[in-house]
Amino acid sequence: MVFFEMALSGKLTKKLVENLGPGRHGDGNGLYLVVVPSGARRWIVRVVVKGQKNKKGAPLRTDFGLGGADIVTINQARERALEYRRMAKTGLNPRFNATHDIPTFEEFAKQVHIDRLPTWKNAKHGQQWINTLRDYAFPKIGRMPIDSVDQPEVMMCLAPIWTEKHETAKRLAQRIKTVLDVARSKGFRSGENPVTAIKDAGALPKVKAKVQHHKAMHWRDVPTFYADLKTRNAMAAKALMFTCLTGSRTGEVLGMKWGEVDLDARVWTCPAERMKTGEDHRVPLTDEMLSIIEPLQAMQSEYVFEGQKRHKPLSNMSMLMLLRRMQVEGVTVHGFRSTFRDWASEVANAPREVAEMSLAHQVGSDVERAYARSDLLDKRRLLMERWSHFVIGSQTNIIKMSV
Repeated sequence: MVFFEMALSGKLTKKLVENLGPGRHGDGNGLYLVVVPSGARRWIVRVVVKGQKNKKGAPLRTDFGLGGADIVTINQARERALEYRRMAKTGLNPRFNATHDIPTFEEFAKQVHIDRLPTWKNAKHGQQWINTLRDYAFPKIGRMPIDSVDQPEVMMCLAPIWTEKHETAKRLAQRIKTVLDVARSKGFRSGENPVTAIKDAGALPKVKAKVQHHKAMHWRDVPTFYADLKTRNAMAAKALMFTCLTGSRTGEVLGMKWGEVDLDARVWTCPAERMKTGEDHRVPLTDEMLSIIEPLQAMQSEYVFEGQKRHKPLSNMSMLMLLRRMQVEGVTVHGFRSTFRDWASEVANAPREVAEMSLAHQVGSDVERAYARSDLLDKRRLLMERWSHFVIGSQTNIIKMSV
C-alpha cells in the first residue's frame, strides 16, 4: 500500500500541468507531460519491458501515450503509468496488454464539436458540422473506439454517398479527418490519418462536381416584378425589396439591426460574423432603400425587418414563400444577386471589381487584396444608384451616369 501511495505522487501539480511551456516535463517514475508549441498537452510514460533489447543489446526503453492532459487528469496519468510499469516489469508489453479508457468515435467527435463551438461563424454552421457526422458516420462507426477507426471503417462511411451526394461526402471526409487528427494530438491514436491515406491512394473515384446556379430572374423583368412587390404591405415584401436593391444575401438582410445603419452617412455596415467572407461589408443606401427602411423605425424593434415575434427577425423562408404566393416560379431570393450581376455587366458596363465588391465577393489574390485596401464605396454607391433607378422604372440619366 505504501508503494502504491508513493507511486501516485510526483513533481508536477495541477497548476503546473496547465501552465508549463513547450517541452517534456518529468513527474517522476517515467511519467512525462509533453507540451508542444501549439499548447496541446499529453501524457507519456517511459518504461523498459523485461527481456526486450535494442539493436545494441541494451535494455529497450519505450514511450507509451497515456492520453491528452485535458482529458486525463494527473492522478489518472499516474495510475496508468503505474499499471504500465508493473506490466513491463513482468515482461508484458503495455501496448498489447494495458486496459485503455479509449473514447468511442461518437463520444470524441461530440467533444471536438463542443470545443470548437466558439470558433464557428454561426450556430447553423456548427450544427451542420455535427449533423453530417450524426447522419453518415455515427450509425456505422460511432460506437467504435477512436483508436480502432482505420481505412475500411472510413470507406464504409464515404463510399455509399461518394457519387450521389459528393459535396456532402467531401464535407464528411474532412470532418472525420479533423476528429481523428485531434484524437492523435491527444494521444488516443498513432500513425497516418486514414482519410489522408484513402485520398492519396485514389481509393474513391473522381467525381466531376456539377455547378449549381441559383435560379434567377432576368434583369429585364425586375421593374415589373418590383412594381408588384411595392403594392404589398407585408414585412416580407419590404425585406425582399431591400434584398433586390442591395444584392445582399438573405441572412445578411434578415439579421440587419438598426445599430448597423448610419442614416446620416447613408451606409449599412453588415458585421463580419454574418458575412460569408468573414469581414465587415459596407452597403451604400440609396433613396429607394431608405424609403423602405426609414418608416420601419417607428416599430422600435432591434431588427429592421421584425418577424411575428417581438425583437426577432423574419424567418429564412419568409421571402421565398412570398415569391410563391406571387406565383413567381423558377426564381430564388439568392438569384437576385445574379440578376444584379448580369445587369451590372450588360447594361451598366461596370468594372468587374466594382460589381464584385457590391456583392461582397473577394476580388483578386490574397496579395492583391492586401494592397487594395479600399472597398470602392463611392464607386459602388454610383452603381447602386443606377440599379435603384432601373429597378423602380426611372430611366432618367441611367445611361449617362458613370461608375
